[in-house]
Amino acid sequence: MENISRKKFIAAATMATAGMALGLNAKGLTLPKDSNISDTGQFSPAKIKVSIFSKHLHWLNYADMASLAADMGFDGVDLTVRPDGHVLPEHVATDLPKAVAAVERAGLKVHTIVTNIKSPDEKYTHDILKAASALGIKYYRMAWLDYDKNISIPDNLKAINKQFKALEAINRQYNMHGAYQNHSGELFGASVWDLWLGMDGTNPDFIGCQYDVRHATTEGADTWPTSIQTLMPRIKTTNVKDFYWDKKDGKWQVKSVPLGEGMVDFPKYFRILKEQKINSPMSLHCEYELGGAQDGAKQLTISRDAFTTAVKKDLATLRGWLKEYDL
Repeated sequence: MENISRKKFIAAATMATAGMALGLNAKGLTLPKDSNISDTGQFSPAKIKVSIFSKHLHWLNYADMASLAADMGFDGVDLTVRPDGHVLPEHVATDLPKAVAAVERAGLKVHTIVTNIKSPDEKYTHDILKAASALGIKYYRMAWLDYDKNISIPDNLKAINKQFKALEAINRQYNMHGAYQNHSGELFGASVWDLWLGMDGTNPDFIGCQYDVRHATTEGADTWPTSIQTLMPRIKTTNVKDFYWDKKDGKWQVKSVPLGEGMVDFPKYFRILKEQKINSPMSLHCEYELGGAQDGAKQLTISRDAFTTAVKKDLATLRGWLKEYDL
């Protein structure tokens, strides 16, 4: 092999340094703008972007919603595009661009939307995905599915798998990822194992899970760290909230509380996200008593300041964990 002269070595090193400064990798390709370069020249993944679930801001118009989200310190808005949401499905072609423009004027982004989509054949499915894709939105949350109690669980899983495969095709068409939220109760997906089986044979780039550790904890306080492993390739978005079991009138029930006041093991959860390199968009849900905002009220029974104080406290708690685990 030829020896490299000192002059050539210096020239090559200079070009490499210049390339790193311009955000280029070794092949001259532009790196993601959110990637970071360490002192050793290693590239680190983008940090998690935290959005507020816009259900909690239904009492505000697009501009005021975006402005308040920015003032509270969020990175984006997880926008409701469903009946009684911020954007109504029948008006999605005109109103989604308006909502996204308002969010972007406030310096934030719409990383994710929340829909009631269950199948490609529904009236507004194509309209919603077409409008979202055109605006550069990559992720949407689907509607929940019920088990058909007239047929067996295996037959339910076969039917749901067929449904997911049909959605995979339309998601591929619009280059979007459809995510199913694991929700506690008698819904499909509550146990997580059924969600894994129901999505068998689909491409994780187009069909997956918006993982909810609160609901996973409700269904299995000690087992969720195992069951989450089945969904790892499919977790492209997440949401966070907290709860504990409370006894009322002799019956145990879920009581939603601010982050860190409940029984969700967030340190273990964030360690897993770090280990698995999951840095996908995250949505903060505030489902404790919040003057009606927890349920999407159009008018609050508490002051704007009281609402803002509570949500900012949750966000500060969440930011603390994300910083601790370098996410």
